[in-house]
Amino acid sequence: MTTTIPERYHGVWQRTRLETPAGRDTTTWVRWQQTGLWHGDLRVPADIDRGTPEGRALQQGFGGTTLITWPVAAQPEVCTWQRTIDFQPPRGTPDAGHMVFETPERVIETGIHGSYLEVWERLPGSVDQRIALAALDEAGEPTAERLLVSGRYLMHLRPRTSAWPAGTAPDDTLADLLQRHPEAADALLDFEIAFGVWSDGAWTIERATLPALEGHVLACTLQRVSHADATVKCHGVPPHWRVLEWHAPD
Repeated sequence: MTTTIPERYHGVWQRTRLETPAGRDTTTWVRWQQTGLWHGDLRVPADIDRGTPEGRALQQGFGGTTLITWPVAAQPEVCTWQRTIDFQPPRGTPDAGHMVFETPERVIETGIHGSYLEVWERLPGSVDQRIALAALDEAGEPTAERLLVSGRYLMHLRPRTSAWPAGTAPDDTLADLLQRHPEAADALLDFEIAFGVWSDGAWTIERATLPALEGHVLACTLQRVSHADATVKCHGVPPHWRVLEWHAPD
């Protein structure tokens, strides 16, 4: 797919501050990875017990496409994260914010459908290549599973296979659903978003919705086998992928 958002958004962005009416958060681990069109996002609070289902349910993460618009000339441009997969249940409002770049490496997001401010800083080494892949099913058709590369960083997003329980309402949280459906905890939490440094054919997983993956160093290679297709050799990752974007050195 062709690039549809400005290059200033490309790379991996670390959230360094969140301000809401409830207070300030500088400790939650947050990474937003952005290719030319596709994004992945992972958020792990520092003060949760991820050894329990209830703790893991407080994590957040999602993936999809990104849209940049400027609907009102007198206001900053708008970034909308169009989520196609989400660790948490569906939102009742779009995920969109006004974006102001203080420097090329620092952008301030303020809420449109909520009262918040987020400070994002781009990680060094996250812009010299970008790749977005969609996993193929047994029939050779693209699925919602994604693999994203931005510079030296790689993110793998595999959504759960189970549907949301009957009665799930907009803005329910995953913690809400686990309370109402404890028997479904394993299926609801079976959603992998893993992020880390990919260098010299090795992927070191820094954070993941499945904590057991963290700290693992996996041999991981990507190869484009045709204009449309690529293969991935990496433990726990499917081998066959459709190329959505591929901008990488030969």
